[in-house]
Amino acid sequence: MIQMRSILEIADNTGAKRVAMIGVLHKRSKRTAIIGDIITASVKEAVPDGVVKEGEVVKAVVVRTCKPIKRPDGSSVRFNSNAIVIIDNQQNPR
Repeated sequence: MIQMRSILEIADNTGAKRVAMIGVLHKRSKRTAIIGDIITASVKEAVPDGVVKEGEVVKAVVVRTCKPIKRPDGSSVRFNSNAIVIIDNQQNPR
């Protein structure tokens, strides 16, 4: 689960390096996000010649979380870091 102001890594090549989550879309009273949720995030670090710039607010989908995900067969999957992929308004990767 990813909470408000969590620092996340980027799993694409838009030029952003780190972002901070500022909200979860389409869930009114939720303050946490899991894999597959669409969030809004503020870019904290970016490369100078990238598509996105520092301070820009972007939409993104969560693709990795440190919190284990339980599967119906009893196994669980967890990753070493929290990561997102930045998307556009039509929900396509940038």
